[in-house]
Amino acid sequence: MSRFAVIDVGTNSVKFHVGELEADGTWRTVADRAEVTRLGEGLAESGRLEPAPFERTVDAVAAMAGEARRAGASEIATVGTAGLRMAANSEAFVEAVRARAGLRVEVVSGEEESRLSYLGVTSALPAADGTIVVFETGGGSSQFTFGEDGEVTERFSVDVGAARITERHGLDGAVRRDAVERAIDDAASGFERLDGRPTPDAMVGIGGALTNLAAVSLRLATYDADAVRGTVLDVAEVDRQIELYRSRSAEDRRAITGLQPGRAEVILAGACIVRAALGALGRGSLTVSDRGLRHGLLIERFGADGSRA
Repeated sequence: MSRFAVIDVGTNSVKFHVGELEADGTWRTVADRAEVTRLGEGLAESGRLEPAPFERTVDAVAAMAGEARRAGASEIATVGTAGLRMAANSEAFVEAVRARAGLRVEVVSGEEESRLSYLGVTSALPAADGTIVVFETGGGSSQFTFGEDGEVTERFSVDVGAARITERHGLDGAVRRDAVERAIDDAASGFERLDGRPTPDAMVGIGGALTNLAAVSLRLATYDADAVRGTVLDVAEVDRQIELYRSRSAEDRRAITGLQPGRAEVILAGACIVRAALGALGRGSLTVSDRGLRHGLLIERFGADGSRA
């Protein structure tokens, strides 16, 4: 039995995956979950990781490391994304994780984050012709990876994330419609690298905002990865959910079936970013995947050539 783990420290949540490599080179999921710690809370204003989110995120990583070892993982790869790229005190966080959990956090570039996410998503898709864009929005940034006939043609990261948009426009509670419109325009202005591009044949969305939008669309009282995977979100559904969140306080949002309670403050901003990305690419819909960076890193770091998550 060969088991390995990946911990992805994001700006809004920490994602955790333990996989077992089968004899035929495929992967079996042993554990796969996320914990919302809001590491980037206050980061946009101060430029630093604040003490409370710093500590709760270190606690979450240490707990996941313990769980991975108890599950028999022989190695644990740990990566950090936009929040740790931006924070002036990210080295202190890296050192705290090393001391508490015995792990080395690798802070990856936006382009590397995009590449690994694309690998994770496409490893679970059948081979397809045409153009595809894999879009991920997180707490601190959004990633776009373009591919054609199975090959990556371009990838980049932009500083448009749910934590930033939430703080900038006060979207953590009920707001007027014009605040939402400003937030969508703000997100769209950060997507200027998408201007003038042809509409891709397929668009796949990943990350916590997308999987929560899918779960709310499906009214899932209990999260079901198999149901979420492959869910199509169209513009009308995204607009419906924007209005759903816009008209409610964070506490009232927590009562919405399918919404992870820890995302109540940032889900409106996430939905606004998704809406802006669809508009920027001229797409009427996207398909949601629960795969992402952690699956891509698992395949690349620990898998045999050609293995699929």
